[in-house]
Amino acid sequence: MQLEIMPRKKRLSAGRVPLILFLCQMISALDVPLDSKLLEDLVQPPTITQQSPKDYIVDPRENIVIQCEAKGKPPPSFSWTRNGTHFDIDKDPLVTMKAGLGTLIINIMGEGKAETYEGVYQCTARNERGAAISNNIVVRPSRSPLWTKEKLEPITLRSGQSLILPCRPPVGLPPAIIFWMDNSFQRLPQSERVSQGLNGDLYFSNVLPEDSREDYICYARFNHTQTIQQKQPISLKVVLVDELNDTIAANLSDTEVYGAKSSRERPPTFLTPQGNASNKEELRGNVLSLECIAEGLPTPIIYWIKEDGTLPTNRTFYRNFQKTLQITQVSEADSGKYQCIAKNALGVIHHTISVTVKAAPYWIMAPQNLVLSPGEDGALVCRANGNPKPRISWLSNGVPIEIAPDDPSRKINGDTIIFSSVQERSSAVYQCNASNEYGYLLGNAFVNVLAEPPRILTSENTLYQVIANRPALLDCAFFGSPLPTIEWFKGTKGSALREDTYVLHENGTLEIPVAQKDSTGTYTCVARNKLGMAKNEVHLEIKDPTRIIKQPEYAVVQRGSTVSFECKVKHDHTLIPTVIWLKDNGELPSDGRFTVDKDQLVVADVSDSDGGTYTCVANTTLDDVSASAVLSVVAPTPTPAPIYDVPNPPFDLELTDQLDKSVQLSWTPGDDNNSPITKFIIEYEDAMHEAGLWHHQTEVPGTQTTAQLKLSPYVNYSFRVMAENSLGRSLPSEASEQYLTKAAEPDKNPMTVEGLGSEPDNLVITWQPLNGFESNGPGLQYKVSWRQKDGDDEWTSVVVANVSKYIVSGTPTFVPYLIKVQALNDVGFAPEPAVVMGHSGEDLPMVAPGNVHVTVVNSTLAEVHWDPVPLKSVRGHLQGYRIYYWTDQNSSKRNRRHIEKKILTFQGSKTHGMLPGLEPFSHYTLNVRVVNGKGEGPASPDRVFHTPEGVPSAPSSLKIVNPTLDSLTLEWDPPSHPNGILTEYTLKYQPINSTHELGPLVDLKIPANKTRWTLKNLNFSTRYKFYFYAQTSAGSGSQITEEAVTTVDEAGILPPDVGAGKGKEEWRKEIVNGSRSFFGLKGLMPGTAYKVRVGAEGDSGFVSSEDVFETGPAMASRQVDIATQGWFIGLMCAVALLILILLIVCFIRRNKGGKYPVKEKEDAHPDPEIQPMKEDDGTFGEYSDAEDHKPLKKGSRTPSDRTVKKEDSDDSLVDYGEGVNGQFNEDGSFIGQYSGKKEKEPAEGNESSEAPSPVNAMNSFV
Repeated sequence: MQLEIMPRKKRLSAGRVPLILFLCQMISALDVPLDSKLLEDLVQPPTITQQSPKDYIVDPRENIVIQCEAKGKPPPSFSWTRNGTHFDIDKDPLVTMKAGLGTLIINIMGEGKAETYEGVYQCTARNERGAAISNNIVVRPSRSPLWTKEKLEPITLRSGQSLILPCRPPVGLPPAIIFWMDNSFQRLPQSERVSQGLNGDLYFSNVLPEDSREDYICYARFNHTQTIQQKQPISLKVVLVDELNDTIAANLSDTEVYGAKSSRERPPTFLTPQGNASNKEELRGNVLSLECIAEGLPTPIIYWIKEDGTLPTNRTFYRNFQKTLQITQVSEADSGKYQCIAKNALGVIHHTISVTVKAAPYWIMAPQNLVLSPGEDGALVCRANGNPKPRISWLSNGVPIEIAPDDPSRKINGDTIIFSSVQERSSAVYQCNASNEYGYLLGNAFVNVLAEPPRILTSENTLYQVIANRPALLDCAFFGSPLPTIEWFKGTKGSALREDTYVLHENGTLEIPVAQKDSTGTYTCVARNKLGMAKNEVHLEIKDPTRIIKQPEYAVVQRGSTVSFECKVKHDHTLIPTVIWLKDNGELPSDGRFTVDKDQLVVADVSDSDGGTYTCVANTTLDDVSASAVLSVVAPTPTPAPIYDVPNPPFDLELTDQLDKSVQLSWTPGDDNNSPITKFIIEYEDAMHEAGLWHHQTEVPGTQTTAQLKLSPYVNYSFRVMAENSLGRSLPSEASEQYLTKAAEPDKNPMTVEGLGSEPDNLVITWQPLNGFESNGPGLQYKVSWRQKDGDDEWTSVVVANVSKYIVSGTPTFVPYLIKVQALNDVGFAPEPAVVMGHSGEDLPMVAPGNVHVTVVNSTLAEVHWDPVPLKSVRGHLQGYRIYYWTDQNSSKRNRRHIEKKILTFQGSKTHGMLPGLEPFSHYTLNVRVVNGKGEGPASPDRVFHTPEGVPSAPSSLKIVNPTLDSLTLEWDPPSHPNGILTEYTLKYQPINSTHELGPLVDLKIPANKTRWTLKNLNFSTRYKFYFYAQTSAGSGSQITEEAVTTVDEAGILPPDVGAGKGKEEWRKEIVNGSRSFFGLKGLMPGTAYKVRVGAEGDSGFVSSEDVFETGPAMASRQVDIATQGWFIGLMCAVALLILILLIVCFIRRNKGGKYPVKEKEDAHPDPEIQPMKEDDGTFGEYSDAEDHKPLKKGSRTPSDRTVKKEDSDDSLVDYGEGVNGQFNEDGSFIGQYSGKKEKEPAEGNESSEAPSPVNAMNSFV
C-alpha cells in the first residue's frame, strides 16, 4: 500500500496573484503519516477521536454515558462544561470519568434521575501543545407519555361516506412510531381505500359494511424505551341505506328518494392536505415525504408529478399505495412545485405542494491538521455552505480567537488563517465553527511546529515484482520537518535518477513507466533536510508476461458428439499459473459432461444449450490473460446404423519425463467403435520380481491420453493400457518399453511383528516379510532388535536374511520384551520401526490353587471357591482355572460305573464357579488347576462332596397284565434315575365310561419294594386310566400313564357262551358280546325248569358258573296285545323316524369340527392331581427321559411328565372309537380292537390337534 505523504504540488502561471501562490505553498505543508511507530515519537496536539452525537437521547432507566476520546502526545487530559459553565465531576458522587479517557459515566440506576442531568455538555482535551473541544452534546432523557384519558363515542356512518379516525399520539422523545391494530394485536389491513397518514390518523376514502368493528386501536411505539402505548378503542358501525329503505318503502311510493342508492358516487376531494396548495420545507440530506390522501366513490387513485422538472429516478419512492412520495438525500435542486393528482371515474382534482430545501451547514473544505517546521509558512482553510449561508468563526484552543493570546505569526482572513515564519510556540488547536439557524459544524485542526530529521517509513528491502513492459512503482514513504527532498539511485554506484526516464512523485514514489528486463535490480531512496538524511533500499524483479500460445478455436459440432478446446499457457517459470474456463463469461455448468484437463476443455454429449463462447483465463499473482472461442451446435447428419463394440486396444505407448519415482506414459486411443471411451486402465509388470504377472496401476478418464505414474524403486516396469466403454473392455495394448527404476532404501518395515516363546527359555520373533516389490533394492535383510522391557539392558540386534522369524535362546521364562524389526537393503535402512511388546516362552504353572471349598446349592448344583495363585507362579499368560470333577459312588450302592471326569474352565482370574448338572444323591470328588498358554499346573488337593436326594424320574415302564372282569394287575420297572432312596409309589386311577367321561380318582400308596400290584373289585367291562409315579424324601417324581379294560384280551379271544338245558336235553348255545352283562332267553316252555351256564375263556383258561330257574305256568290271556295294534305301530314308527332325523343332524354337526365331549370336560375340569413337578429349589427344570416318548403297548402312551396332555385325551378318544362297546362277528370273535393308530408327531409350540368327530372314530374300527 502506498502512503500519501503530501499532495502533489500544483504548477501555477507567473501571472497568478502572489497571494494565491503563497496560500498554495502553505497548503502543501507536510502531513503526519498514520504510522504508529512515528506517532509514538512525535509531540502532537490533541485530536478528538470519538464523541457522543450532538442530539443525545438517553434511556432514563440506564446509566448515562457521554463519550469523549482523544489522542495526542503527551496524552491529553479532559475537562467538561455543562450549560456553558465548568462541570466539576469531583463534586458529584454519581459522575465518574473513564481512566485515560474523557468519557463520563453518570450512575442514575442507583439513586439519580436522568432529568437532573439534562443539559448541554462539551468536552475539552488538552496537552502542552493545545486543546481540542467536542461538539455541544445536548443530553435529553427519552419520554414515552401516556395517552390523555378521553371518552370516544361510537361512530355510525352510511356506507360510502369518508372517515378520518384520529390518533393524536402523545408527544414523546423521540417521536413515537404509529400503527393501528385490533384487540388481538393484528394489524388492520390497509389498501388504496383505507390507509394510515404520516400524522398517524387512519383515513377511509369511503367506508363499507365490512369496516364495522369495535376495536380500531391506535398504538404508539417508543423504541428508545421499548414501550408501547395504546389509545382507547374506537367503535365504527357502517349501515346500508337500503336496509332503512326496506322498512320505510312499504309506506312510500316507488318514486321516493329512499329507493335510490345508499350513497351516490362522487368525485374525489382531498382529506389531507387541505385546499389546492400547501408549502413544505425540508433540510438537505433528509428524506422529503409528501402526502396526498383523497376521498371519493369509487376510491380515487393518486398520481405525482413535478411541475418544473422531472422526479429523480434513483431517489424517488412511492409509499402507502402511491399516496406518499419520498425523495431520499434531498438537495437544493429538489426545491420546486410538486403536484398530486387524485382521480376516479367522476373527476380529477389537483393539489400543489411548494417544496423549499434548506440546509444546515455542510463542509466544502474542513480544516486539516498542519505540521510545519520552524520558520515555515502555512494556512488553515475552513469552508462551509448552507441555506442560509453559514457564518464562520474561529477559536484557538477552545477560546474565541478574538480573546485568545496573540500570535504574531497568524493572520485571520475570513475562512482562512494564514501563518508565516512559525515558531514552536505557534503550535495550537484551532476550531472552526460554521453555523446558521438549522445547525452548526465544529472542526478541530491543529498546527504542530516540529523540527524532525528525515525518516523513511517504507519497509527495508521490500521486493517488488512487475510484469515486463508494465509500469513499476517503488514506494518511499517519508517524514521530516522541514519537508525532506527525495532522490533515487540504482545499484551501489551512479548518479541520481532523472525525470527524463523516470517519474518522481512528491510522495517519494519512483515510477518506471515501462519496466524492462534490465530494470531488475536494487534501488535506493534517499531523504534529506537540513536536520539530516535517511535512505532505504528496495528490490525490483521483472517477470515474463503470461501468454496463451495455443488458443481455443472456433468449432462446429453435431449434437451428441464430443468437442475439445485447447489452451496452452506459457508463463514465467517463477510464477504458478491458474487456468479456469468460462462459458459466456460465467462458470461452466456443473455437469459431468464438462471435463477440464491440464491444457484442454472437453465437452461430451454436446447439446444445443452447450453452444456459446468459451473463454480460457490464465492467472498468476501478477497478471492474467484470456482467449475465447465460439462453439456452434448443429443437427447430426444421417449416418448408417453404427456397429457398437468394445474399443480397439490403444497403441503407440511412450514413456517420457523419466524420474526416479515417476514417469509419464502417453498413448494413442484405438477406435471407440461408436461407444465413447469412458476410461483407460493402466497395468504394470515387474519383470524383475514377478515376470508375466500384470498388476493394476491406475485408471484415468477416457478423455485423457497421458498419465503421470508413481513408481517404486528397484522395479523393472513395463506398462500396458486397456480402453473401456459401455460395452466392455478392450484387449490390452502392446507392452511399453521397460523402465528400471533406481534402487532405494525400503520405505516401510515388516508388518505383524510378534514375540512369543515356543519353549520356556526362548523368544520367537516373527514378522510378515516384505515382498520383492516392497524391497526397493537388492540385498533385502532385516535387523531384529530386542531387550527386556523392565530392565536397563541395551538393545541386542542381529541382521538376518530375508526370513520371517528369529529365535532368541537362553531367555528367562515369561519375561516381557521390547521388539522391533527394521528392513534394510544394499542402499540403506527403512525408517525407524515401531516397538512392539512380546514375551519369552511360558512354562507350566508351579503352584496349585489353595483353600478350595465346595458349597452344595441343591441336588444338581454346587459352587466352588478357591484362592488365586501368585501371578509369578503362573509363568505365562493366565488363561483361567480348570475344575476336574467326577462321581465316586452314588448313595444307592449301585454297581460302580466307569469313572469319567468332567471339566469346567473359568476364564481369567475368577476365584469361584458353579458346577451345574450334577446327579442327585451322588458322591463327587474335584480339584482345581491353574491354566496358562503352556498348559495346566498341579492339581489342588481333592475335595469330596455329595449331593442331596432329588425327585426320581418316572418308572421305566408300566404294563397291565392278566385283566379279568373285576381286576387288573400292574407290573412296572423302577425309575432309571431314582435320585435317592425310594420311599413309596403312588398309583392313581379313574374309570372312563361309555361316553368317555372320567370318573372319580382313586389314590393308592404302594411300598417301594414292590414291582407288581393287583387291583380287585373293579367294575367289569370298564376302561380305566392309571397315573403312576415314585417318591423319595425329596418329593414325587415324573409320572407314567396307562389305560386298560377289565375284560379278557381283545385280540383273538373266545366269546362267552350261554347254555340252557331241561332234563337230559342237549345244551343250546348263544354267543353274547363280551361287554354285555345280561342276555334274554326266548322260546322257553312255561312251567319248565332250566339250567343256565355262563362261561368266559381267556389267557387263564375257561371260567364258568351255573344256575337253575323255572318258568312260570301258562295262563290264558284275554287282554289284547298292544304291540299288535295298528295305532301303536304307527306311533312307534313316527317316534323312530324322529329319532333317526335327530341322530343324523347330530352326526352332521359333529362332522363340522365340534369338540369331543370327553375333551371338553377335561379342558373344563383338569385333574388337580396331575400337575408338573419340579425340584424343590426351583433351580432346574424336570429331568426328561428319552424313553418317555416311546409309544406304549395297546395304543396307550406315556408322557414325559405327570400332566395329562390334550393330545393324550384326543388320541385316546380317536383310538378307542365309540367307547368300549365293541362288536361281534358272526363267528363270535370280538372285533372291538383298539385302533392301531401311531403316535402323533409333537406339534411345534403349544398347539394341540382338534379331536376327531365320532363318525371318524367309528370309521376307525376294522
